[in-house]
Amino acid sequence: YVQLPADLTKMHLTDNPHPQVTHVPSSQSGCSIASDSGSSSLSDIYQATESEMGDVDLTGLPEAPVDSEDEEEEEDEDIDRTSDPLLGRDVVRECLEKEPADKTDDDIEQLLEFMHQLPAFANMTMSVRRELCSVMIFEVVEQAGAIILEDGQELDSWYVILNGTVEISYPDGKSESLCMGNSFGITPSLDKQYMNGVVRTKVDDCQFVCIAQQDYWRILNHVEKNTHKVEEEGEIVMVKEHRELDRSGTRKGHIVIKATPERLIMHLIEEHSIVDPTYIEDFLLTYRTFLTSPLEVGNKLLEWFTVDSLRDKVTRVVLLWVNNHFNDFEGDPAMTRFLEEFEKNLEDTKMKGHLRLLNIACAAKAKWRQITLQKPSRDSPLFFSLLGGSDKGFGIFVETVEIGSKAAEAGLKRGDQV
Repeated sequence: YVQLPADLTKMHLTDNPHPQVTHVPSSQSGCSIASDSGSSSLSDIYQATESEMGDVDLTGLPEAPVDSEDEEEEEDEDIDRTSDPLLGRDVVRECLEKEPADKTDDDIEQLLEFMHQLPAFANMTMSVRRELCSVMIFEVVEQAGAIILEDGQELDSWYVILNGTVEISYPDGKSESLCMGNSFGITPSLDKQYMNGVVRTKVDDCQFVCIAQQDYWRILNHVEKNTHKVEEEGEIVMVKEHRELDRSGTRKGHIVIKATPERLIMHLIEEHSIVDPTYIEDFLLTYRTFLTSPLEVGNKLLEWFTVDSLRDKVTRVVLLWVNNHFNDFEGDPAMTRFLEEFEKNLEDTKMKGHLRLLNIACAAKAKWRQITLQKPSRDSPLFFSLLGGSDKGFGIFVETVEIGSKAAEAGLKRGDQV
């Protein structure tokens, strides 16, 4: 579980609940999870075609003020507001203290933003969390040592700790401490349930949300109506959740929440729901958490490229991949070869527009490097060939590099501009 602060005053609603991953296995150390230049969309590549990758001359254009002092002051105020942890705590507290019937859609969204960071809600779908937020009741126990539940007491609620720590003392003498984000109480059933042990607060100002047994059972046991399971050969390979983004009913559909790695790759070229328009970008950002090598995706894309009806979809995936995560190719020789093969396929199928976009994306993401290549004698071969020059009308580029040669070991690559 993610380590969470022990007090609401230390939590920003806008904080990312997931810590940055810094450890990369040695086999993948040559590649990065995301490009240094940040993620962007295909529109960036198309805009690059407009400028022909050339320098834009801005001389002679009139200068105009971009921001007024009033706008700067407003911006500073906005920054102050969003960075104030007390304000974040107050917003959540205000939403929590409302009766369930009085909570607005905005209140529920605020609670949802906060609750999804807590371990108790981690394995629930978005629709389940949203419904739980709509019925939860806020409770505060001011004094340390106060008994919340007695041993053998009939349970009627599910509790999640928002602040403070509680201790459960079991009849066999063992005890357990629960802190922010942990839960206790009933399981999702309508059967009568009784507390095993005594629950008491360990610190002052313990804060909880409580969800009544009837609501808890109803919400968790009716989740099936919002999910669609895809089966292949008797096994579930994908689970989709139905979501509605607005009450008008115009923006609704299924979003993938679980799937096997093979099925996730397959979904790259399938039709995506209106509620899941960024599936490809999300996949490319996270695939290393469930795939051992990017070639698993690359080989499938090359295979699908041979199918006429899939060619445009495959090309879109590769263009987004190159544009958003160029280091995945630049730092991996096998992926560089994949890109060269894909480029050749574009040439063979005469997809000149897409080939142009690919070249522009690669050029835009390229970085300066200095490579030193020593020859034992003047007559020794170079192990690479060049293309271009003034007589050709364009720059000098590396056309080929012999695999396993000194030039390859030094880091010279096909497509490098000298």
